[in-house]
Amino acid sequence: MEFIANNYAPIMFAGLIVFLLLGFPVAFSLGACGLFFGVMGIELGVFPAHVMAWLPQRLIGIMANDTLLAVPFFTLMGLVLERSGMAEDLLDTVGQVFGPMRGGLALAVIFVGALLAATTGVVAASVISMGLISLPIMLRYGYDRKLTSGVIAASGTLAQIIPPSLVLIIMADQLGKSVGDMYKGAFVPAFILVGLYVLYIVCLAIFKPASVPALPREARIYRQPDGSSGYTSLWVLLALSAAVSFFIAEHLEAVHAWFGKPVDVVATDERVVVAVCGGTFVAFVIAMANKLLKLNMLSRLAERVTFVLIPPLLLIFLVLGTIFLGVATPTEGGAMGAVGALLMAWLRGRLPFHQLKQALASTTKLSSFVMFILIGATVFSMVFQAADGPLWVEHLLTDLPGGPVGFLIFVNVLIFFLAFFLDYFELSFIVIPLLGPVADKMGIDLIWFGVLLAVNMQTSFMHPPFGFALFFLRSVAPEKQYVDKVTHKVMEPVTTMQIYKGAIPFLIIQLTMVGLLIAFPQLVTGSLDKKVDVDMNAVGEQMLRDLNAQEGGSSTASDVPNAGGYGDNPFATSGDSPATEGQAPAEAAPSSGDDGNYGYNPYGEAAEPAPGAEASGGEAPGAAATEAPAGASTEDAAAKALEDALRAQESK
Repeated sequence: MEFIANNYAPIMFAGLIVFLLLGFPVAFSLGACGLFFGVMGIELGVFPAHVMAWLPQRLIGIMANDTLLAVPFFTLMGLVLERSGMAEDLLDTVGQVFGPMRGGLALAVIFVGALLAATTGVVAASVISMGLISLPIMLRYGYDRKLTSGVIAASGTLAQIIPPSLVLIIMADQLGKSVGDMYKGAFVPAFILVGLYVLYIVCLAIFKPASVPALPREARIYRQPDGSSGYTSLWVLLALSAAVSFFIAEHLEAVHAWFGKPVDVVATDERVVVAVCGGTFVAFVIAMANKLLKLNMLSRLAERVTFVLIPPLLLIFLVLGTIFLGVATPTEGGAMGAVGALLMAWLRGRLPFHQLKQALASTTKLSSFVMFILIGATVFSMVFQAADGPLWVEHLLTDLPGGPVGFLIFVNVLIFFLAFFLDYFELSFIVIPLLGPVADKMGIDLIWFGVLLAVNMQTSFMHPPFGFALFFLRSVAPEKQYVDKVTHKVMEPVTTMQIYKGAIPFLIIQLTMVGLLIAFPQLVTGSLDKKVDVDMNAVGEQMLRDLNAQEGGSSTASDVPNAGGYGDNPFATSGDSPATEGQAPAEAAPSSGDDGNYGYNPYGEAAEPAPGAEASGGEAPGAAATEAPAGASTEDAAAKALEDALRAQESK
């Protein structure tokens, strides 16, 4: 029993692994393991019985967590857009734009996957939608089966890293960081990952063109009556929209002044969001005017692209832009997104009541799934912390060779292999609370750490034979021979091994992205707001000057080194004593409260003699004072002075 008590934390962790390997649901495995080891720990005297009294408060804290409200809101937004046919329209339109070039359909799948990720945030919805729509078209026109499977599965997993990703919300909550900062940090890595996917397809188009053929001429349906493609007006509209965006970005200070709120400097986030929204809105207005007034300035392709792409883009910038600018919290942004998605679906007439019920039911199921896992993880972590489990994990990981880099490599390898068996929700609730404090203690930026692990968890959907995205694609890919509806040819099925082989190149790209983030943390931290460094010495000096000015004294901080407890700078970082060496503090202070206003004890009690005061024949500061003067509270004055000093320091 003594051995068990001395090694309680590792035994408890091993017990959780046994519970999971037995096949019990994760939420119930966590809760049962926590309760079992909680009762046994009390019996063995590992921790006191009142530890279990913390549990109700922990559970109430879960229900009071506003951040987690963003999960059902963003889930509902994505499911409503997916069921309203947005994915089908996007794939059809973007496929027509990129179709004439080699690899165009694969590029369309990647770009639509990124758009769906920014609106749905749900991997299953993205993979299944693109599998049902794009897979038959790509097979019809001769795309390699392995590449087709891999690009659809990989593009669907972009929902893991592109905001408003659900895993980033959970990660921010578990690491105690802002969801908005987590979204900002993930933005650049997400676009780099999309760029790496695109680069891979372009390389295939150059070196293996037979695997990524162009869309044949008869399949390009948005053509002009004279047979032209209609690209000219599309490029003109795109150039006009870009010019408007650039103009707004350059003159945003003047826009603020025009609205009666002049500013000297506009933040980069605000400049980008407002400029892009302005440019896309102008393009939408032009296309709407062209359609209503029948001006015939735009081609069919340009009109189609405008009306299909711009509404979801505006919704994305409305939701993410307000979060980035600090106008709305992630929860409020998710609520706006859900309402906007419902409004878009209603205006399009593409969301009947039964599909709305399905979206609400799926949202409720996913939210309940997250909540049950969180409750189980809370029970487990509470008992694990009582048994000094975090201390055991810290000692285990801080002794790794290589310092922070060795720690990051070990953690990412661990997450990669755990992702074979655990979903990203389970990893976020079980593993991240154990790793986060260790990373913080080692000086690793937690936003960088969270985004890095989120990219790594993305591989949980891709690595054979356990990847969830591969299972989702297998459920919609043809398992038997079938007759194509357009060409009437007999098509061969997509085998499971082809899906696995197709996933491997994209899995390597994802792991490459993990390595890039470890090597270049500024890819994440460069997008974050710069920290304001406050010089506490200067703050203390400013506070003293303000206090003296308010009390009517003429002395400065240097004149009053230890007057009544205020002369020494309480914010000083150096260990020097305010009194000079060999000199008693009393010699530098006024002997009464009449000169300098700080000779009295502000708490109205007789002060103890200062060290060395009797030897020097002086009196301790405030010894002659018996009570504080009437009037304004000294504590209030100090608080106000500190606030003014901090404000002055930040302005510098």
